Amino acid sequence: MYRITAKKALNPTVTMMEIEAPLVAKKAEPGQFIILRVDDEGERIPLTIAGYDREKGTVRIIFQIVGATTEKLNHKNEGDYIRDFVGPLGVATKVEGLKKVCIVGGGVGCAIALPIAQKLHQQGCDVTSVIGFRNKDLLILEDEFKAASNRLFVMTDDGSYGRHGNVCVPLEKMFSGGETFDEVIAIGPLVMMKFVVNAVKPTGIPCTVSMNPIMIDGTGMCGGCRLTTTRNGEKLTRFACVDGPDFNGYEVDFDEAMSRGGMYREFERHAHEEACNLFNTEN
Repeated sequence: MYRITAKKALNPTVTMMEIEAPLVAKKAEPGQFIILRVDDEGERIPLTIAGYDREKGTVRIIFQIVGATTEKLNHKNEGDYIRDFVGPLGVATKVEGLKKVCIVGGGVGCAIALPIAQKLHQQGCDVTSVIGFRNKDLLILEDEFKAASNRLFVMTDDGSYGRHGNVCVPLEKMFSGGETFDEVIAIGPLVMMKFVVNAVKPTGIPCTVSMNPIMIDGTGMCGGCRLTTTRNGEKLTRFACVDGPDFNGYEVDFDEAMSRGGMYREFERHAHEEACNLFNTEN
């Protein structure tokens, strides 16, 4: 059992929790993930590590309340316990040797991007961060990104906060002005990452994306997290849990990934509604 040591609502649909998990905290690195179960009958869900404190032995997770399991998890409070918390899993984001990087985060993907920006900043890297949200109400982690960035662009689709437009707007402006980076790292919704890759591609700058497909066991056995990449004209089947979650954005078949990602959307919506009804009945 793993104790929740802190809980905070970052916006109406996104929650941050600190989980007491010393062995995970000891080994965790930015870009890796954990798999948790809320209770004995719960499903396994992957969540990317959003931070860690090795001295306290805690791991931070940030999740969006979109399905039955995240609804159940959000009903847990500080001092409560969750059943399983396994990790760290996956390959850590490679940051060694980078001197100037642009980090692009979209929505709750900013929670994954932040520890990467923080580690790069600690290494003395020049970090430009671009974070985007649909509107002001969904904004998260602005102050944390300010502290970890030499330059920060906050974008909202409706212009209700920061600058008006999506995350590609400042990217294209920087590129048109001749600015370059050692690497661009994009983390967020699949469609956002696809368009970021398209914006970066003409520059030839390496572009890394973080893939978070359907995942069950986290060890490559179930095959649920498979995705297709193309390298030198050859299509390859890769597994996000063991080969990723980071991949070369130029190689990823985003259209296939988006199609697979929507397979269970209707099922998850019904499961979320049932979970909400259950908690409402209990209350």
